[in-house]
Amino acid sequence: MVDRQNRVGSKFGGGGVSSAQQAERERKDRLRELALETIDLAKDPYLMRNHLGTYECKLCLTLHTNEANYLAHTQGKKHQAGLARRAAMEAKLARKEGETDVMMPLTMAASKAGNMEAKIRIGRPGYEVSKSRCPENNARCLTFELHYPELDDARNRQPRHRFMSAYEQRVEAPDKNYQYLLV
Repeated sequence: MVDRQNRVGSKFGGGGVSSAQQAERERKDRLRELALETIDLAKDPYLMRNHLGTYECKLCLTLHTNEANYLAHTQGKKHQAGLARRAAMEAKLARKEGETDVMMPLTMAASKAGNMEAKIRIGRPGYEVSKSRCPENNARCLTFELHYPELDDARNRQPRHRFMSAYEQRVEAPDKNYQYLLV
């Protein structure tokens, strides 16, 4: 445990008086030992010891005087936010690499077959937009016809699409009279 007999103001063989400073140091040492038992710093990809003997967090670019300080940093807001940001970036890259197909299968059977296929070629897409009126209530209609010249079987697939408001896009100044169709 802790040697308490060589302190100022203590009797020989007695427990001695522990100062607040020394008690704090002992508490930090106990916490450091406990943390080192549970966390293996050798496997931490962000910990780097520099030539001055201090520790650096490669994720947050922060300097730490000792391992206990670094361990406290890993539980903090800045490090946790950095980990979340990195996880989101990696997920985004994985989605980008994994979903190169611009066409979405209509049925589950087609999606299982689509996973085994290589990337589907669609060629240079073309489109036609025609205006019309609905015969039932005389409402205005827009018809979008998309052409994919190199697509083998267009009946089992439909394009991915999304309607976007003028306030979501960043290309033009927002105008509430317009919506965008992303295909």
